Amino acid sequence: MHLEIVSPEKKLYAGEVSLVQMPGNMGSFEVLHNHAPIVALLGKGRVKIIDSLRNTVFMTIAGGVVHVKDNHITIVTEK
Repeated sequence: MHLEIVSPEKKLYAGEVSLVQMPGNMGSFEVLHNHAPIVALLGKGRVKIIDSLRNTVFMTIAGGVVHVKDNHITIVTEK
């Protein structure tokens, strides 16, 4: 899967991932390979990213929106 995390100012993250866990407005949720298409609001919190090499990266966001379709994940946030 390809993940991009962007803010109005710049791209914060871009790369191949195997898992993304996000702070949804209704609770935390995660996206794995072949996840159904969604658009969801994100709350303030921590995004957990497991990249294609199995490294774990954490990023704190102030909320935003996530779009998932065809194994492409885009998070738009005001970091």
